[in-house]
Amino acid sequence: MSGTAPDDVRLARAYLSRVAEPHAGALAGLVSEVGPVEAARLVRSGEVSPSVVSQTSARRAEERAHEDLERIAGRGGRLVVPEDAEWPGWPFIALTMGQARRLRCGGEPLALWVRGPYDLGEVTEKAVAVVGSRAASGYGEHVAAEFGYGLAQAGVTVVSGAAYGIDGAAHRGALGGGGVTVAVLACGVDIAYPAGHQGLLGKIAKEGLVISEYPPGVTPARHRFLTRNRLIAALGVGTVVVEAGRRSGAKNTAAITVALGRVLMVVPGPVTSASSAGCHELLRDRQAEPVSSVAEVVESVGRFGDDLATQPAQKQSEIGAPQGEAMRVYEALGKRSAVSAEVASVESGVALERVRALLPELELAGLALQADGGWQRVEVPR
Repeated sequence: MSGTAPDDVRLARAYLSRVAEPHAGALAGLVSEVGPVEAARLVRSGEVSPSVVSQTSARRAEERAHEDLERIAGRGGRLVVPEDAEWPGWPFIALTMGQARRLRCGGEPLALWVRGPYDLGEVTEKAVAVVGSRAASGYGEHVAAEFGYGLAQAGVTVVSGAAYGIDGAAHRGALGGGGVTVAVLACGVDIAYPAGHQGLLGKIAKEGLVISEYPPGVTPARHRFLTRNRLIAALGVGTVVVEAGRRSGAKNTAAITVALGRVLMVVPGPVTSASSAGCHELLRDRQAEPVSSVAEVVESVGRFGDDLATQPAQKQSEIGAPQGEAMRVYEALGKRSAVSAEVASVESGVALERVRALLPELELAGLALQADGGWQRVEVPR
């Protein structure tokens, strides 16, 4: 598909996105059968099946499509529809197939409200979801930030839900790595939720993408978080759960990831930590594979990562020895035993924050590896 949707199609989908609470399977079926413009006409007139009536009757008089499109444009955003070239059709095929198999995950959205400068289809061609507990530990936030940073450095888009804890750390890590991150909201993209992430969401809207299937002004609700989780799972080639309790939204995203046939990865944590209990449960049930580094994440999703974790010798010979501060940090790492980032900072004389940023880069280049809670040097072939 190429080009931009006609105005009548965009208006119809803007109307339909407001009159039914996602995911409205019966309405989606009608749109698939007769097209969005005719579906909108039928919904307005009430000439639809009882199942579509039940999904649309409460809001069918809400004629706010023009207003919604003007409102999103005023925030520098747009409505992206399946008829647009930037629609992420490939990631959403899994949702369509899941709906056909009567999975409870829900199908493809009718439209997506988007803020940000990037093409949604392009940035989600190479994406990984990173999710986890809101009540994250310091360990979890550190790992999520490192993964976000490292994935961004590897050119991988980081998808998450903008919540406190793991989500926020993953978004910040990706932004710090100079990459693209996508925040999927359970409310309108003109609403900063959680309020404490207003600055973060503003930054993502400028340097990444903020998206939602909910029209402007729609407020968050518990059921909407569960509904939006299917989009997070679908937009990533795989999902990494950094921390999750036994009952959590992250485990819901994990279950959808498995149902869609995507790769599910989890980060093992301390056995005494309730924040990691859900991760260990997923491992015990063999629904997920453990990952402890960015290279392992990229290798696990496979499609674009074969050369990162499986061929370190080749990467070393291509890149050669690191330079500048990276060289100092590299030389500070132990040859036979791992050292902490703090020790590497003292030994190299490089600021701790900079050391923590450089270590994932060295790992991606095959020049360092994580072991025994620290970092160890991988010798460069001469």
